[in-house]
Amino acid sequence: MSAPVAAPARSRLALYLDLIRWDRPAGWLVCLWPTLSALWIAAEGFPGWHLLTVFVLGTILMRSAGCCVNDVADRDFDKHVKRTAQRPVTTGAVGVKEALGVGAVLALLALGLVLTTNAAAVAWSVPALLVAIAYPFTKRLIAMPQAVLGIAFNFGIVIAFAAVQGRVPAVAWWMWLGNLFWVLAYDTEYAMVDRDDDLKIGIKTSAITLGRFDVAGIVLFYLLFLGIWAVALAPYALGAIFYVALAAALAQAAWHFTLIRTRTREGCFRAFRINHWLGATVFAGIAGSYLVRWVLTN
Repeated sequence: MSAPVAAPARSRLALYLDLIRWDRPAGWLVCLWPTLSALWIAAEGFPGWHLLTVFVLGTILMRSAGCCVNDVADRDFDKHVKRTAQRPVTTGAVGVKEALGVGAVLALLALGLVLTTNAAAVAWSVPALLVAIAYPFTKRLIAMPQAVLGIAFNFGIVIAFAAVQGRVPAVAWWMWLGNLFWVLAYDTEYAMVDRDDDLKIGIKTSAITLGRFDVAGIVLFYLLFLGIWAVALAPYALGAIFYVALAAALAQAAWHFTLIRTRTREGCFRAFRINHWLGATVFAGIAGSYLVRWVLTN
């Protein structure tokens, strides 16, 4: 009887794609839609192909770089969590220095894109990078590290306004604040998936901090996100399309409530994974409003 044939080792490219979660785009899509919304508001419509390319590729690259840093920081914790035990750094398939090297290359590529914009955008990219690097380590110190994640993700809004206008006006900060609550909503859903494991290993998350008020907190976060954006963008007179989009986003938030109210892993993870549709809906309302305005005036 012949000996069993060993399974072939995975290629480095396959491991790197797994490292940056290439097959799970929900993580960069939830960053992309608020960034594009800010880009459209800042430019009062389509911002041009150059800026659109910079921010789409930059978002993907920075989220991917963040995954590399996150997996290195959490490698000793991830082995105890069902959902993350097979990540490349955790299993040793990708070394710590190797993962950090991949992350550094991706971050440098993102920096190269920002350098094609203006000095204001470049300046704001520095604190954005620093917060992104710091986030994974806050899970050991801060009761709601999801807030730090929100700050990191929200820099796309700030940099978008800086790239278009050379400054960051008040509306950008209101959008930033509103979007912070959206990050708290969907990342608390995400944290609910791992709550049992996180309690055992001592990781701090918003799902643990909120306790039995987790579902109520998430619903409140959704309402604050949509409410703040509705008020902040009211002076831009975006019209009926924008408010229809907000109503559709609110309906999605209500659907999320039905998914998470029983606190099952499956329901909470599904709610997180489909969150990008909520962001896409809001962006569609903004972009659609400007498109209709352009058609009517040209």
